Amino acid sequence: MGAMDWLVFEQLDRLRRVQGSMLDAAGLGPAETPYREIHREAGVTLRRYGSGEETGPLVLIVPAPIKRPYIWDLAPEVSAVRRCLAAGARVLLADWQPAPGTFGLADYAERLLLDCLEAAKAERAVLLAHSLGGLFAAIFATLHPERVQGLALLAAPLSFGAAAPVLSAIVADLEADDLPDALPGAFLSAASLQAAPGVFGSERVLDALLSAADPARLRTHLLVERWTLDEFALPRRLVVDLATQIVREDRFLRGTLEIGGRRAAPSQLTAPLLCVVDPRCGLVPPAAVLPFVEAAASRDKTVLEYAGDVGVSLRHVGPLVGRNAHALLWPRIVEWITRLDLDQDAPPRAAFNPMSR
Repeated sequence: MGAMDWLVFEQLDRLRRVQGSMLDAAGLGPAETPYREIHREAGVTLRRYGSGEETGPLVLIVPAPIKRPYIWDLAPEVSAVRRCLAAGARVLLADWQPAPGTFGLADYAERLLLDCLEAAKAERAVLLAHSLGGLFAAIFATLHPERVQGLALLAAPLSFGAAAPVLSAIVADLEADDLPDALPGAFLSAASLQAAPGVFGSERVLDALLSAADPARLRTHLLVERWTLDEFALPRRLVVDLATQIVREDRFLRGTLEIGGRRAAPSQLTAPLLCVVDPRCGLVPPAAVLPFVEAAASRDKTVLEYAGDVGVSLRHVGPLVGRNAHALLWPRIVEWITRLDLDQDAPPRAAFNPMSR
């Protein structure tokens, strides 16, 4: 692609932001929980939620970097942030910001997360992450096991190749020499739709039709659709690192990934591990998650199955915003996080539950 092609996608990004502003004016913007920024640097700001009187476990939420993080806090009734606060947790969130083109996997999966913990004066935290943010959190947990009290991953791709065919298709035609310093979000959305028109196209239309008879579900669907417009460009280095080292070569699962001259591998993960899988998710199927669970050295492992929802637009974000997810899944996630805090001085569990329903 030439410079003019990238310029078109940059203009599409601006148009999508205008569309998002119009939907905000129509009452479809997020209703976020109040927070304050406690740290800012190139690439990330760190949010702290709550009154400051919480005494429960420290939870650091690690979102995916492609769109704004309020999918974790979309509306009061479907807010993972509020779920954690209600359980007394001290909640932080790494809010990714546009970054220079030289920022790569080492920045997102180690340096910036470490900076967040240092800024919060936190020795250890439970990492709670979704999608690509889950990959970052998992890599961090293998590099810094002493800083991770627990690792909870929701629909996070951790095994690639044949295990994640949609992700492989998305990066199939990317050539490092052709990429600009910042890849427009509209380009990534277009590449995703082309790679999986069902996952990113027809399934969303079907969800809208199925939601039409239920005002609450339809509203959540529309809130998610508005969120899909709120994206920003990714640094060239990060995209290249992900496309080559992670998706094409599967180095993390194979145990050959190096970050800052050190190896990151599932065999180095010692923290209690919880993974949420969705058997019907085309983007991150169980095959993209379970091999990592099996390879992890953690003695305390839990896998929860998410059965899906109507009214989530993108099935991939259902674990964060779905009505069933908040009724059935999140109580178990919060209970797991709370148990970690209560059992932090107890010996690790030896059992591995391969699929808890």
